[in-house]
Amino acid sequence: MPAKGLTQRFIFDDPKYAALATEGAVKYKQGSPFPHIAFDNFLPEDVADAVLKEFPQPGDIDWHNYNRQTEIKLVCADEAKFGPVTRNLFYQLHSLPFLRFLERVTGIPNLIPDPALRGGGLHQIRRGGLLKLHADFNHHDATFLDRRVNILLYLNKDWKEEYGGYLELWNKDTSFCGDKILPVFNRLAIFSTTSESFHGHPDPLNCPEDMTRKSLALYFYTNGRPKGEADGIHTTIFKARPTEEFKGVFWRMGQDFAPPILWRTARRMRERFFSGTIQKRG
Repeated sequence: MPAKGLTQRFIFDDPKYAALATEGAVKYKQGSPFPHIAFDNFLPEDVADAVLKEFPQPGDIDWHNYNRQTEIKLVCADEAKFGPVTRNLFYQLHSLPFLRFLERVTGIPNLIPDPALRGGGLHQIRRGGLLKLHADFNHHDATFLDRRVNILLYLNKDWKEEYGGYLELWNKDTSFCGDKILPVFNRLAIFSTTSESFHGHPDPLNCPEDMTRKSLALYFYTNGRPKGEADGIHTTIFKARPTEEFKGVFWRMGQDFAPPILWRTARRMRERFFSGTIQKRG
C-alpha cells in the first residue's frame, strides 16, 4: 500500500492491543531486574516495512552524533526529517489509545507523552557503536515531569545474534543482568525507568559494515512519582559492569605508574578513536 494510504489507515485502535495489554501486564510486573516486556510483531507488517523503508541512512540527514566512551550513536528528534508513515506512527504512539495501552501494561496511571522527543526519536548505531549501561535522566528539562516509561521499537531485519546489540537490563549495583533483548525487526520493548533501572547495549556492535541497529525511542512521563522511587533530579547516570570496572582499574594504574610520555600517547589515541562527526551528504 502507498505511504499515503498507510498514514490514513493506521490508527492505534485494533482490539488486539487491548488483549496484548491484558496478557502482558502480569509478565511486565514480573520482569527482572525491573519491570519490562517485549512484544514481537507489534505493528502491522506493512506499516513496519514502510517505516523501515523511510528510515534515513547515516549520511542522508544531519544526525546528532554522540561519539564518546559511553555512547557512540546517531539520534534525530526532528520530525520534519521523518517520512510520512514514520510521522504518523509517532503521532499514534503519542495518542490517548496508546497511552491507555501503556498504562494497562505498566500499571502506571496518567502517563504523559513528550512530542518534543527529548532524547528520543530515531536512533541508529553503526558497527563498533555502543551505549554503556546507564539510568536515564529522570526529569524533563522543559516540562519538569517525571520520566517513568521507555519504549523502543526495533527495525532490524535479518538481525543475527552474533551481531550483538542486545538491550541489556541490569540491577542497581550492576552485579546481575536480568534480561537481554535482541533488537529484531518489529519488536517493541517497554520498561520502567527509575534511578536504578540500568540498561544499554554496552558491547561494540558487530554487524556488517552495511548494516546498522535502527530503533524508534519514545519516553513517557507523569506529574510526580511514588515516594519510594524519588532520588532527586539527575541527568543520565552511567555505570560500569564488573568486567569494565576491572579494566578501569588497570587504566587508572597506567595513569599512576606509566611514564608520562606513554600515558599522554595512550590518552591521545583513545581520544582520537572516540572523536569525529557525521556530515550530511551533499
